[in-house]
Order: sequence, then C-alpha cells, then structure tokens
Amino acid sequence: MAAATKDAVLGSAVDLARDVAIGIAEQPSDVGDYLGLVVEGERLVSHRFACNAKGYRGWEWTVTVARVPRGRSATVCEAELLPGEDAILGQAWVPWADRLRPGDIGPGDVLPFKADDPRLEPGWTPTGDPELDEVAIDELALARVRVLSPQGRDEAAERWYRGSHGPTTAGALASSAACGSCGFLVPLQGSLGTVFGVCANEWSPDDGRVVSLDHGCGAHSETDAGTPPSDWPAPAPLIDELLVEVVDRGAPRGERDRAAAATAAVTADLPVDVAPVEDAPVEDAAVEDASVEQAPVDEAPVEDTPVDDTPVEDMPVEDTPVEDAPVEDAPVEDTPVESAALDEVPAEEPPVDEVPAEQAPADEPPTEPEPER
Repeated sequence: MAAATKDAVLGSAVDLARDVAIGIAEQPSDVGDYLGLVVEGERLVSHRFACNAKGYRGWEWTVTVARVPRGRSATVCEAELLPGEDAILGQAWVPWADRLRPGDIGPGDVLPFKADDPRLEPGWTPTGDPELDEVAIDELALARVRVLSPQGRDEAAERWYRGSHGPTTAGALASSAACGSCGFLVPLQGSLGTVFGVCANEWSPDDGRVVSLDHGCGAHSETDAGTPPSDWPAPAPLIDELLVEVVDRGAPRGERDRAAAATAAVTADLPVDVAPVEDAPVEDAAVEDASVEQAPVDEAPVEDTPVDDTPVEDMPVEDTPVEDAPVEDAPVEDTPVESAALDEVPAEEPPVDEVPAEQAPADEPPTEPEPER
C-alpha cells in the first residue's frame, strides 16, 4: 500500500513538470500536449511533453522527478529536450581527421601528420657506395625521408584510371585518337609511366593533369576538325540564256574512214581510190573553190602588163566586149567534174584565162581547156 502511494506521488506531478518545461522553452506555446510518463527506476519518473518549436518536429520536452524514501513531495531532477522516435536528427559525429575527403583541403589548411601511413615507406639511406647511391638518388629519386609504397602506388593508379582522366569518360569515348599517340603527352618514369602520362596541351581540358594512355580529347595533335555544314542555303544555279555553245561533232564516219585510208596510202606510196563526187558533195565545193582561186582573172593582167607602157590609142580596151566573154563560167561549167579527182587538179599549169589581154584577140572567144583523162 505504501509503494502505491509513492508512485502516485510522482505520477501526479504533471503540473510541476509542465511548469518546468515552460520555464526552459523560449515561448510558452513551444510546450505541447502531455505524452505520458516513463518509469526510469525506483522513485524516479520522467514526464514527456510534445515540442511545438519550429525545426524540432518529433522532439519531446522531458522532465524527470524523484522523491526521497517516505517522502510525499516530488523533486525535479532534470529537464531537457530529447529526440523522439520521429525526430529529425543530424549525422553521427565523426572525428575531424576522419571527416576530411579528397578536395576538402583549401588554402591554409594543414593535414595532421601520420607516422604509420601505409601509403608511404622509408626512403633511401645513403650507403657510401657511389654506384648504388647514384642509381637510387639520381635516377630513382629515392633520397627522401619517405617514398611511395607499393600500396600507395597501386591505389593511385586505380584512382587515376577509374577517375575523370581515364578511358571511360565521355570525352575519351567521343575522341578519335588516344593520348598515347599525342605529341603533347609527357610520359612518366617508373612503372606508372607504362599506363599514365601528363598532358601539356593548353587547349585540352586535361592540361597539366595525369591522364591514362588510352584517354582522349578533342585537342589531339594529329587529328583535324571536319568542315561543318553551312547554315546558309545553297544558291540557285544561274542559267545564261544568251550564250551559244558550239559543239564540234566532227566529220561523218564515212569521210573519216576515207581520210584515214588516203593518209595511209600516201604514206605507203600506194594509189588512192577516191569515191565519186556524187557520194561526197563536200568535195565538189572544194574543187570549185580550187578552180576559182587558181584562176584570178583580174590580178594576172595587172601584175604582168604595166599599164603605163601600153599605148591607150592602139588598144581600144573599152571596145573589147570583156563583159560578154564568160571567163569564169566557161571552164567551171564545161569541166566534167565527175571524172576528175581532187588530187589530179593541175595546180602548177597556168589556166587559159591568165593570157595577157594584149596578146589575145578581143573578137575571138577564149580557148577552153581540154579535160584531162
């Protein structure tokens, strides 16, 4: 019976607990409804109230009360704001040395020293042997307190190859050539040089960074950009309707064959069979033109007979019916052109019309040349 009275004393101290919660809250309205009590131990009870403060959804005002043995009044032990089951909490606390991530170090920041870093191992200690010291110090650059260990080298290679400068990036997949064939690649020494190098092209997005040999970008030294299509439409073609284009179709096939046969016969000193004039009307015009050109009627008397030496009184040129004598028409019309070949026209013999006017009687008609047989 006494034990029940004691629990009743602590359980009935709700008003006392609320007054304490309002006293520690910023606003009286921040203390909400009563949520119940929790028995923490013997003569020790915690009363809980909802928190209405902004940003503290799910939190609870907790006031713990107790009483002395055989006491009939409650005493406040502590009051605080604790998270409930639905409270929004921050991340768990992590030490500063463990919270740092790559890229967090800024200007002025200093990392703590790690004496047992697994990525490092002791460097080369000079032994006094010139040959060994020269190789280790000058060639391998191991004259440092600590150098990169195999674990550190493997981790760096894996990180670089899987990172943004490896072969799986979007720029590397879109490039037409790899960095291994680029003239701007500076290879590394040691085992890392078989997979990586340093980019030295200022136009590349990887300038000054370590890239894998199968990485790539659009600034390769041996590639060229294609000609982009023009944004302007193609102009319409211009048609010149005033230009007349003369097309030489050449002689007919029959004439070309005969000309080739004649050329071959002349070369071989063989007789040439010339087709009749009826089959080749073009040759008739050539014969007529040759006969007319070879018998210039007006030029021969002027050149051979001086006009000043001939007495005008003795030669009545005006009475001579020159117009009635068909000088040009007689030899052309009466000559049988059908039996005369083109090559047989006597070009060397002067025609009858070339006889001087003073030697030919004016009344007699000109003598017609006999056709050659």
